[in-house]
Amino acid sequence: MHFEHRNLTWMLLFLAGDFCKTWKAEYQQKHICAVKGSSIVIQCLFYHPGNLLAESVMWGHIKPGHLKGRLVYSSSLRKATTRFQYIGDKHRNCSLKIHQVKHHDAGKYIIRFDNKISRWSGDVGSSIRVVDLKVLETKTNGNRTMKEGDSVNLTCINSCDGGDPSSAFIWFKNGEPISEGPVFYLRNISSTNSGNYTCSLKTHKETTSGIINTDAEYAPKNTVISVRPSTEVDSGSNITLICSSHANPPVEDYTWFKATVDDDIVAVGYQPVFFSSESGQYFCSVSNKHGSQNSSVVTLKIQFWATFTRHIIIITAVAAVAVLLTVANVAVRRLNKQRTRAPKTNCEEDTQNTDYVNWLTCDNSQSQEENQYEGGTTEPVYALVRLHNKRKSNMQQQQQQQQLDSHNDEDVIYSTVCGNQLLNPSQIECL
Repeated sequence: MHFEHRNLTWMLLFLAGDFCKTWKAEYQQKHICAVKGSSIVIQCLFYHPGNLLAESVMWGHIKPGHLKGRLVYSSSLRKATTRFQYIGDKHRNCSLKIHQVKHHDAGKYIIRFDNKISRWSGDVGSSIRVVDLKVLETKTNGNRTMKEGDSVNLTCINSCDGGDPSSAFIWFKNGEPISEGPVFYLRNISSTNSGNYTCSLKTHKETTSGIINTDAEYAPKNTVISVRPSTEVDSGSNITLICSSHANPPVEDYTWFKATVDDDIVAVGYQPVFFSSESGQYFCSVSNKHGSQNSSVVTLKIQFWATFTRHIIIITAVAAVAVLLTVANVAVRRLNKQRTRAPKTNCEEDTQNTDYVNWLTCDNSQSQEENQYEGGTTEPVYALVRLHNKRKSNMQQQQQQQQLDSHNDEDVIYSTVCGNQLLNPSQIECL
């Protein structure tokens, strides 16, 4: 029994020794430099005994300065990886591809094989260094602030190839491609050239360099005045004047000027916005550390006579309306009084309810005696007098009419009036 156990031990040692002697991995590049954002391939070839096959392949990563590593790929794991891709097989090729390399991907990569008997790990792997693309800015005016009219050269540097100018680069301004080549030239720059510039490898646009901001400074220009609401307003209204200009750095000082009647120029304000209620000619002046500029002149008109005329028209209209209202009020009051004193009556219905009185009109030149004895010479005047206010029914009116007919006018009394004197009925002769 002891003999059998001893023979098994020697057999395993022999197989393990044979496994270690025959398994081998070769890396074509021991040191690899990668630009951040690019994709690289760790090329690998392996050898194994003919009677032993690799059932699984694994890749491990050890960061610089660390003793323990992490597993980045395993053929026995069904979980798919996004950036680490095994592009080899289980017979000869053991290459590994890394997509969109990051800075923390730097370090040493080692392959390991497993079978039913034992596992083998390569003691020598490939080391990866990750760098950024850099942009070198060269100004023609030295290190001074860049102004309009200056020139600048931008050079894209890939430190992996030692800054080889033959590398294929592409340039971007504010994220949009604008040129190709290792160097980008800006001649006689202006405000239109200001922006953020980057470069990348033409084959890997994800390898974006750091940002270089080109900002050309210049004196104020395109200085204008905007007027609200208009250059012509009525008196009592304010006009708002706004001074604006393009400048880099922004405008530091604002000054408003007004032309006087003596053709003098006086300063009237020191803010971007100016409020005016007087007619005249105005302009603004702006400045920064590179220079100054004046705007064009605007003329303001405050219309006093138009306002006065409008006020007169309004006052006249109000007065006319007041007079009309007063006249209408008086007319209504008089009409109401007339209706109260003289109510409307139906004359056709009330003629049956009246008595007749004879009034004699006498000549004032005659004496009272002549009026008494010469009554035949006077002409009687009859007046209709209403004696009843309330109307009677048709039946009452018919009864009254019958009574009047039965008397045959015997109840009618006539009186003669001469001037203002009423005669005694005994002195009147009945007809």
